[in-house]
Amino acid sequence: MFRIIPRDEEFFSMFSKASDNIVEGAERLKELLDKFDDLPERARQIEEVEHKGDVITHDIVRKLNTTFITPIDREDILKLASSLDDVIDLIHGVATRLMVYKIAATTPYAKELGFLILKAVQELQKGISHLPLSKGRDRVYEHCVEVNSLENEADRVSRDAIANLFENQSDPIVIIKWKEIYETLELATDRCEDAANVLESVALKNA
Repeated sequence: MFRIIPRDEEFFSMFSKASDNIVEGAERLKELLDKFDDLPERARQIEEVEHKGDVITHDIVRKLNTTFITPIDREDILKLASSLDDVIDLIHGVATRLMVYKIAATTPYAKELGFLILKAVQELQKGISHLPLSKGRDRVYEHCVEVNSLENEADRVSRDAIANLFENQSDPIVIIKWKEIYETLELATDRCEDAANVLESVALKNA
């Protein structure tokens, strides 16, 4: 059978563009946490990536409002666009907090969380790449499972980081600053899991 009105497949390329942008943001955040030099410039670069993500999200919503037939449910398009935007917002949020709180040095826990964020968004990127393929949508699931696993690992690292903070840091201001930074890093992986859950739902609906 053929479709009288073809479905607009451009949404898939727009989601791919969004995931590529998030990977770039996560790569820049990892570099910032690993090297921790020229913080203002590195934070500015992440802010640029976040702004680019806002534009992509706006373009997706605008296209959704002018498209009659969509390749997946309209609600899922909005959910996926929103959850991807949340990830890059939190990546930017980490960089902003490091700047505002005038953090002078990174920590091994922050580096590990930055690594886990990058791995999670790379898995999202792979899952999204399979979304347009009718025979490849079952492969979306394996990447979603990996994102869930990485989020669980980030939970553990965040708990360990905060426990270590209270055990070894006596300055309450330092504790407050780093606790919020660790929680924001972990929250980024939570939002990756949210996006993975939407991807999994789409894959199941369109299998």
